[in-house]
Amino acid sequence: MTNRSRTLYTGVTNDLRRRVQEHQRKLAPGFTRRYNITQLVYYEETPGVRAAITREKQVKGWLRAKKIALIESLNPGGAQSERRLGRMRTGTELSEWTLAL
Repeated sequence: MTNRSRTLYTGVTNDLRRRVQEHQRKLAPGFTRRYNITQLVYYEETPGVRAAITREKQVKGWLRAKKIALIESLNPGGAQSERRLGRMRTGTELSEWTLAL
């Protein structure tokens, strides 16, 4: 997820739609509220919570340029993830655990 200044946030959730809405409504205290992180720019599904946490740690360890390259390679311009998420029916297309960036 990101903001107008392109600050990046990476996290794990078992309900991506709900979590994005929480960030957009600023219901979650901390980094995302402080830096106004509201736009989903990338997500990937994982087979379980351990895989999601492992991937989250891997991505958080990357340099910013590598994170941007990942986002741009699958989501040029950064707008596709929110549009795709908006078209999904609740609980059907996403696996149980999702990494969001």
